[in-house]
Amino acid sequence: MIILASDGNKMAQSEHIAKWIALGGGSGLAPVAPGTFGTLAAIPLYLLCAQFHWSFYLAVIAVTVLLGIWSSDVYSRVLGVHDHGSIVIDEVAGYLITMMLVPFSWLNLVLGFVLFRVFDIWKPWPIRQLDRNVHGGLGIMLDDLLAGLMAALILFFLVNYVPIS
Repeated sequence: MIILASDGNKMAQSEHIAKWIALGGGSGLAPVAPGTFGTLAAIPLYLLCAQFHWSFYLAVIAVTVLLGIWSSDVYSRVLGVHDHGSIVIDEVAGYLITMMLVPFSWLNLVLGFVLFRVFDIWKPWPIRQLDRNVHGGLGIMLDDLLAGLMAALILFFLVNYVPIS
């Protein structure tokens, strides 16, 4: 099946599905700060997954990462731009990783959001090197996965060793 893209070009059905996933269900279309909106779009998924066993949560992360690698690779080729700002599935996966080591609380949700956005925007070593040197869908996803892991470790430390409630 062929679907017309908004610019009038033909897109295969798989490319259309990849676009929907890569754009975080449309959150990446925000006119400003699409990465922040992509991270916000991850919160309902986190709230749903946080209710289940950790193995389910990890499975959702794994599926999100695999779908993210595929969809961001396909959609970036459709656009002809590597890591276009509208591709936010990497933010969804990164935020889920950020939250994986701590129990749900509204404070943890907000702290995780802030920490992830800081690491995603700042891109300290080695995130910046990965962002520059790994290409395709894996490259689009990898820097945010690592930002999520760094944020997760700091959030875990804060929750368990710093009295912040």
